[in-house]
Amino acid sequence: MAIRKITEYPGEVLGKIGQPVTKFDQELADLCVDMFDTMYDAEGVGLAAPQIGLNLRLFVMDCEGTKLIAANPEIIATDGEQSSPEGCLSVGKVPAVVVRPMNATLRAQDEKGEWFEREASGYAARAFMHETDHCNGTLFIDHLPKLRREMILKRFKKEKNWK
Repeated sequence: MAIRKITEYPGEVLGKIGQPVTKFDQELADLCVDMFDTMYDAEGVGLAAPQIGLNLRLFVMDCEGTKLIAANPEIIATDGEQSSPEGCLSVGKVPAVVVRPMNATLRAQDEKGEWFEREASGYAARAFMHETDHCNGTLFIDHLPKLRREMILKRFKKEKNWK
């Protein structure tokens, strides 16, 4: 349908807790199609509504065989630990190693409003947590120590030719 503009750091909407999705209609279905198109165009594996400027608790992902729409997502269980590079379409894909749980269980609603739970491990679990964080107003860089976060932001700004 349409490729949306990706909101980049320090976009204000990226730091806000998203509003719950309450209408599960054709408008939401069309938005999800746009979000998938935008994500694929940007070569991402997940995209949350705040990343296209919408203050909603909604994300789409297509990662390691897990393709889904998640409205009003919450992580209800985690275990284990993984330490891997993580990037973000809103931070210029500049990667940093982030420690997250190895396994995660997501509870969310689909595009029709039906609740579901999905378990994932490894990279897909990382995507569950990363995108749910976006819905909660948190960026992956917020999980980094201050000095490392400043280094990532400096690199991002350099790539964007910001002063």
